[in-house]
Amino acid sequence: MRIPIIAGNWKMNKTVDEAVAFVNAIKGQLPPAEQLQTALAAPTLCLMPMKQAAANSPLKLMAENCYYKDAGAYTGETSPYALYQAGIHHVILGHSERRNYFHEDDVLINKKVAAALRNGLCPIVCCDDTMGRRIADDDKIHWVVARILADLKGLSPENIRKVTIAYEPNWAIGNGQSADPNQAAEGCYLIRQTISDMYGDAVANDVRILYGGSVTPDNVTAMMDEQDIDGVLVGADSLDARTFLEIVNH
Repeated sequence: MRIPIIAGNWKMNKTVDEAVAFVNAIKGQLPPAEQLQTALAAPTLCLMPMKQAAANSPLKLMAENCYYKDAGAYTGETSPYALYQAGIHHVILGHSERRNYFHEDDVLINKKVAAALRNGLCPIVCCDDTMGRRIADDDKIHWVVARILADLKGLSPENIRKVTIAYEPNWAIGNGQSADPNQAAEGCYLIRQTISDMYGDAVANDVRILYGGSVTPDNVTAMMDEQDIDGVLVGADSLDARTFLEIVNH
């Protein structure tokens, strides 16, 4: 049975003090982890103080990115090995903002996914489509399928089960324009069918697939009610503790 997950992605926001205050404000109001997993992806600088504040709570902490090398002359990068040794066992990879602003391609993301898994991290791998592709193809999404094939290339079935995939339409991120539940479910369904084609139904049924893109307290229930949506990746509305709790406890 796939345990649903609600994850916040703070991006480059909050100071250490603000991050710790946020954790203290929510940690006593989260559902049990066996019922719903709650996670926050925060800037690397904030992760260790947040981990200390979140001790003995259901809250999981995630890195927002990592590199594909464990160590070396890679100034400014974050080592997947160092993350795991610090007790941070989840990482977001391939977010559309990394692809767009830092020109990360599927070859690089595939290397990062493999490195994360090699070091014991559980990656949330983000993939998107585009509004132009949706309009051109009427009501079908194809881009997301090609992206999954590239980002997960070469992984074993055992490792695929450790991966969570987040479907984030590029046009729905950061602008308040969410996909409707049917659109979101379509993308997640195609991802699951793609994994089934690659690894079989048993593996595909174990993989959690999230929707991300302008998730709010008003639309989270409809998203979570869809069969192929196992949770949500929340952006702007994860920055306010009260709003994030509304989403988590929908």
